[in-house]
Amino acid sequence: RRQKTPKTPRTAEAAAGTEAEPPVIPVLVLACDRSSVRRCLDKLLRYRPSARRFPVIVSQDCGHAETARVIASYGAAVAHIRQPDLSDVAVPPEHRKFQGYYRISRHYRWALGQVFRTFRYRAAIVVEDDLEVAPDFFEYFQAVLPLLQRDPSLWCASAWNDNGREALVDAAHAELLHRTDFFPGLGWLLLAELWDELEPKWPAAFWDDWMRQPEQRRGRSCVRPEVSRTMTFGRKGVSHGQFFDQYLKFIKLNDRFVPFTQMDLSYLKKDEYERSFLQRVYSAPEVTLEQLQKEAGGEPGPVRLQYRGRDSFKALAKALGLMDDLKSGVPRAGYRGVVSFMCRGRRVFLAPPSDWTGYDPSWS
Repeated sequence: RRQKTPKTPRTAEAAAGTEAEPPVIPVLVLACDRSSVRRCLDKLLRYRPSARRFPVIVSQDCGHAETARVIASYGAAVAHIRQPDLSDVAVPPEHRKFQGYYRISRHYRWALGQVFRTFRYRAAIVVEDDLEVAPDFFEYFQAVLPLLQRDPSLWCASAWNDNGREALVDAAHAELLHRTDFFPGLGWLLLAELWDELEPKWPAAFWDDWMRQPEQRRGRSCVRPEVSRTMTFGRKGVSHGQFFDQYLKFIKLNDRFVPFTQMDLSYLKKDEYERSFLQRVYSAPEVTLEQLQKEAGGEPGPVRLQYRGRDSFKALAKALGLMDDLKSGVPRAGYRGVVSFMCRGRRVFLAPPSDWTGYDPSWS
């Protein structure tokens, strides 16, 4: 059965956009056997400001008939492409129970190859079928794309805050964006140049943790929002609800539109951001966990909570309701070792000593 190929710009220039014309940024939705992909697609189509500038491409793995019918029901509003190789992936015997992760990695590689090689787009937003997006999801990515294009120290922009639970974010400042050394995923933007770099060495499984290794990250950061622009509703999946019940279902999804494209985001440029961020962190008075938990209200300004090693970080993160796992030594939402969050209405920096020299990949 021949697949319908989405109408795509044939030239790199058309896809990259010109000064007058905003760029075309496709949204690649990776789907498998969840017919609830409808919830994801309904929100994407409701909020996208232009079908031409934000074509939606659904790449389906698994060959699940009911999910295929749901996708087909959108007609020309979405392009439906199908991963041709549905065979089992050969996995090492000790990884037999991880077959699902191998299939996901194979699907990502194929789908991103379609977007960047076959359709020749210059950038893409990657979304999985169990994500619901915020009203300003497209506005956010349109605004941060130029930052990625101009700043080689950034390699992605994500819609997700790993510590985005309601009590931990400043919902009154939904316009706040941050840099993070942790690859968040869960609705993220990458450039074709990054795919050129990653595709030849794409891993057989566990692609997201592979992205978090120093060999891939190479000291680069992602942009992430204070308040998440995606939330996940998919408890059922290859990770069997790991993290979902504990963290993910409590993530606050932004509900008001922020006009990011009309804002000056130059504060996110590496040198400027680092200078002002580190100054704020290390000029904030140091407090203990007990003081922080006792002083509701207190002085209004930010405070710093210092950790002195892996165990100290994990104990403090756990006590504060933050995600306490580390990948290649990097804490979730961390930047230069610092995790920034809200506690009882005040900004807190969970920070290493000021003579911090870099991440230790043995912390995990």
